[in-house]
Amino acid sequence: MKRIIWRSLLAFFCIGHVYAQPARIAPPPARKLYHGFYFNRPGTDEYDPTEHDVTPQDVARYEQAVGKKAAWIYFSDNWFESPKFPAAMCNWIRDLGTIPYVRLMLRSDVGQKHPEKKFSLQKIIAGDFDVDLRTWAHEAKNFGSPILIEWGTEPNGNWFSWNGKWNGGAIEGPARYVAAYRHIVDLMRAEGADNLQWVWHINWYDEPEAKWNAFKNYFPGENYCDWVALSAYGPLTPGTDEGLESFRFKIDEAYPRLTKIAPNKPIIIAEFGCDLHNRHVDATRWATAALEDLFSNRWPAVIGFCWWNEGWQNDDHKKHDTDMIIAHDADLTRAFHDEFAQHAKKIQEMPIEMTKHE
Repeated sequence: MKRIIWRSLLAFFCIGHVYAQPARIAPPPARKLYHGFYFNRPGTDEYDPTEHDVTPQDVARYEQAVGKKAAWIYFSDNWFESPKFPAAMCNWIRDLGTIPYVRLMLRSDVGQKHPEKKFSLQKIIAGDFDVDLRTWAHEAKNFGSPILIEWGTEPNGNWFSWNGKWNGGAIEGPARYVAAYRHIVDLMRAEGADNLQWVWHINWYDEPEAKWNAFKNYFPGENYCDWVALSAYGPLTPGTDEGLESFRFKIDEAYPRLTKIAPNKPIIIAEFGCDLHNRHVDATRWATAALEDLFSNRWPAVIGFCWWNEGWQNDDHKKHDTDMIIAHDADLTRAFHDEFAQHAKKIQEMPIEMTKHE
């Protein structure tokens, strides 16, 4: 009953901001962390993951399993499906008393490692999609309550089409990304969508590992992001012998680089995960160590984290499928539940809202 009342009060509070000063999500109190939820159905012969098919039932099952409420629900808004603001999804997320976190994905498909066919950086900069972007921003403004939003996820990784490799290379690539990023943010701010809270999200390592592709070269500037974010995965397939380093190793590598270029920004681990069946790394041990380090305040600027609950096919052999869904492994589920229980006082479940100028 207390949980239902709390959710109702938060939903009412959020709705009240439609006509008031746009609200923002404040960092949690010192030494406390938010935690978010991402989920997508595993890919099969008949289904390709879209990164947005999470349901309220998925959220309820997850929260019951880990014993804590998620502060945000993370999902992709794919423009190859529709350029419209995902109002229905944002509304049910708000109705649960949590925050929509939107990956604004201007892309032609979910494929990777190829140039963008339609939504190229040059076309974004030239204003080819301004009408749709303005409409999206107008609808976001009408939504009224806070939305976490990112565009240009992991730009220092060549798997995404906005990486410099696909946009002019070393000479022009990162600069085009920055120009496109600023164009989108400027346009949406001009529409008055001040409830959008911008997250600049990079990968922990640069691929390709070259000076021109260092993630600092993609930084849009402190005025163009409210928070910054990292991805840091363990091995992503059952058989790979790459990415075996610990979560601690990866964040220790990226954290000082990130805090140097954005010293005043809160950091979230927007994505982390490990394949459940990798033959070299035990996912439960990897995750437990990661959570222990997060709760230890080893990285003081980090204010939250989100595990990537997804699975997909890699080839025609089922035993090669990737699976990172916590609920698919009893030991991993128990590890999250036990870590959350042990560090219960360090988890900030209720998102803390403040007006923009507080």
